[in-house]
Order: sequence, then C-alpha cells, then structure tokens
Amino acid sequence: MATPNVDKMSLKDLMELDLKVQKALGIAQERERAELKHKIAALAEDSGFSVSELFGGRGVTKGKSSGVAKYKNPDNSSETWTGRGRKPNWLVAKLGKGSKMADFEI
Repeated sequence: MATPNVDKMSLKDLMELDLKVQKALGIAQERERAELKHKIAALAEDSGFSVSELFGGRGVTKGKSSGVAKYKNPDNSSETWTGRGRKPNWLVAKLGKGSKMADFEI
C-alpha cells in the first residue's frame, strides 16, 4: 500500500484523510473486538462454561445492543451510539475538533 505524502497535501485533503483513518480505525477496532469475543466464548464453551458464568453480565451478544440510539454520525448514518459505555471513535474525533454533543443528537 502506498503511503501518501502528507507534507504536500492541502488542509482539505488532510482533513478528509483524517476522517477516513478515524472511520477505518473504528471499523478495525469493532472487527477485532468481535473476533476476540468469539474466541473467548469458544474457549469458555470448550471448558464447559459460558461467558456469563465466568464474567457475569450478559455474555457475548450477537449483533448490536438493544438500546435505543441517541446519537448519530452525520457522515455515516449507520454509526450510532446509545450514550452508554465508551464513546465511539467517530464521536471522539468530532468532539476533538470542537463539535458539541448536541450536534449529534437524533
């Protein structure tokens, strides 16, 4: 993969690249998190336990949580957040650039 020469990119191009990188980071993190959850569940099952028996709580969930989304990424409407747990990478990036939480309310 070719590395872009960021020293010669315009501000607009750099900002677009930053958004693409933040989105790719979020996707990669979610993918790796899901893979790890499945590995842990398989290991627990092979040992005769469930994840909830070992760690408590709901265990490994399939798909998105049942909570109602309260915030939405204006650049990608499929990226939402319920307001519970860690803030998603796309929201952290936007807040870091000066946006307000109210800008993302549904």
